[in-house]
Order: sequence, then C-alpha cells, then structure tokens
Amino acid sequence: MKRLFPFFISPIALCLFLSSTAFAEVQVRVRIIEASHAGTGVDPVLEDVHGELGSLFNFNSYRLLKEVRVNLVGNRTVDVTLHPGRSMEVTLVGEYKRLIELRIKMIREGATVLNTNVRLAPGRTILIGGPRKGRTPGTLIFAVSARF
Repeated sequence: MKRLFPFFISPIALCLFLSSTAFAEVQVRVRIIEASHAGTGVDPVLEDVHGELGSLFNFNSYRLLKEVRVNLVGNRTVDVTLHPGRSMEVTLVGEYKRLIELRIKMIREGATVLNTNVRLAPGRTILIGGPRKGRTPGTLIFAVSARF
C-alpha cells in the first residue's frame, strides 16, 4: 500500500499544476486616439489618460476615434482593425497574481511593425505612439487597458 501512494499523488499534483496555469477571461479595451496640433483640448472620454498623453506626447489636441473591446483567453490571438491597412493582434500570454501579460503585434499592410509583450495591472493603461493618420496632420495613439 505504501508503494501505491506516490502514484496517486503524482497525477493529483499534475492536475493541480495544470489547473493553476489555466487562463481566466480578460476584457481588453483598445482606444484609437487622434493626436494633432490642429485645435486644442482633450476629448472628455479621454480624461482618464489625459495626464499620460500630455507627459508622453507633444500635441495640442486628442480625440477618440474608435473604441474596441475584446475578450481574451490564454494564447488565443484576437485581431483588432485600427485604421485602413493597419491592425493590432492581441494575445493573452500570461497571468500572475495582479498582472496579466499581453503580446501586442502591430501590422501595417501585412508587415509587422511592432511586436512586444507588456504587463498590465488592473485599471492601468499603456499608450503606444503610432503612425501618422494617413495624409492628414494627425498621429494615431493606441491606449490599451484590461479588466480582470
């Protein structure tokens, strides 16, 4: 009987380990912001990131163009259309006590222009300075946050 005991423990320990690495569903919000020197002011819906926008970027006005919410589960990529010819692939690659890790890949006309991993705490936002908005004087900025 004593020899069988370790054989029962090993499968139980393996099941507990595998279940602890399972990912919960995470809601990710991507906001597409147009920043420019034309005009002044910040769109009222961007007040939560106004301080960060002003400290990181040197523009006079910030306007929300689009907001996209997606639900992620572990290692499944979701494609977010940002602007014609541009998209963002977002993948949940890790979960920790109070952090998640996302892989963010920016694609322009089929070519990867950014491929990075970021860690986010609940209620925090990362800002990614993007390209010019086509032929207009504005620049795109992407604000990524998550709820979990």
